[in-house]
Amino acid sequence: MKPLLLIAGPCAIEHRDIVMQTAERLCEVSAQLGMTLYFKSSFDKANRTSASARGIGMDEGLKILQEVKQQFRVPILTDVHESWQCEPVAQVADVLQIPAFLSRQTDLLQAAARTGRIVNVKKGQFMAPWDMRGAIDKIAAVRDGQTDRIWLTERGSSFGYGRLVVDMTSLVEMRRYGCPVIFDATHAVQQPSNAAGVTGGNREMVPYLMRAALAVGVDGLFLEVHPRPEEAISDAANQVRLSDIEHILTQAKQLHELAQSL
Repeated sequence: MKPLLLIAGPCAIEHRDIVMQTAERLCEVSAQLGMTLYFKSSFDKANRTSASARGIGMDEGLKILQEVKQQFRVPILTDVHESWQCEPVAQVADVLQIPAFLSRQTDLLQAAARTGRIVNVKKGQFMAPWDMRGAIDKIAAVRDGQTDRIWLTERGSSFGYGRLVVDMTSLVEMRRYGCPVIFDATHAVQQPSNAAGVTGGNREMVPYLMRAALAVGVDGLFLEVHPRPEEAISDAANQVRLSDIEHILTQAKQLHELAQSL
């Protein structure tokens, strides 16, 4: 059976110790369960509703991610927000992630593609699953038509104000394009701008949506994980507690294997 691809780590790089603690535990658990881990954390949260804390910055953030990569021998995934960031970020990251709000930005998609790294495109909350064909084509246009290093991530769709919903059929639709499809279970429980301009959420719902997506069939799972989520500078309401991650991922493995056997 094909192992489950796991993208996991703190939403934002806040402090080296938090990153290293989380990476160590994620590496232990993913190895025990036979999952392919890509450690994720963002050096900048540039797409916040309000002028809240954004993270540690690119230079210091990349140093910390490089340390994670070397110490734990794990591949790295992180966000890029502007075209000029792609080349320096690609010196450390194995996967460049295009944030959902930027998933139609042609210059950014193509700059990421030119690095030769895997490009993970998060589907915009405002996009239909079939709209992701356009993102694939933009990346492939600078890669001689090749689509083998493109991932697509579902993170829910806007439903009025302050609410996201997940259409599980979008997972089926996007898999038809031949790219690995990942389900972002933590951003899917966000409640955008529902608390005076600060995004809320409900981490209790993460396991339920995760189970549904795994039952439908996905190639990977995206989870933001923090030792003390309530203290996090970003996505405090929906990040998974590090102490719960082994239980959650054990369930994920069982469901992923069951889905493959059907």
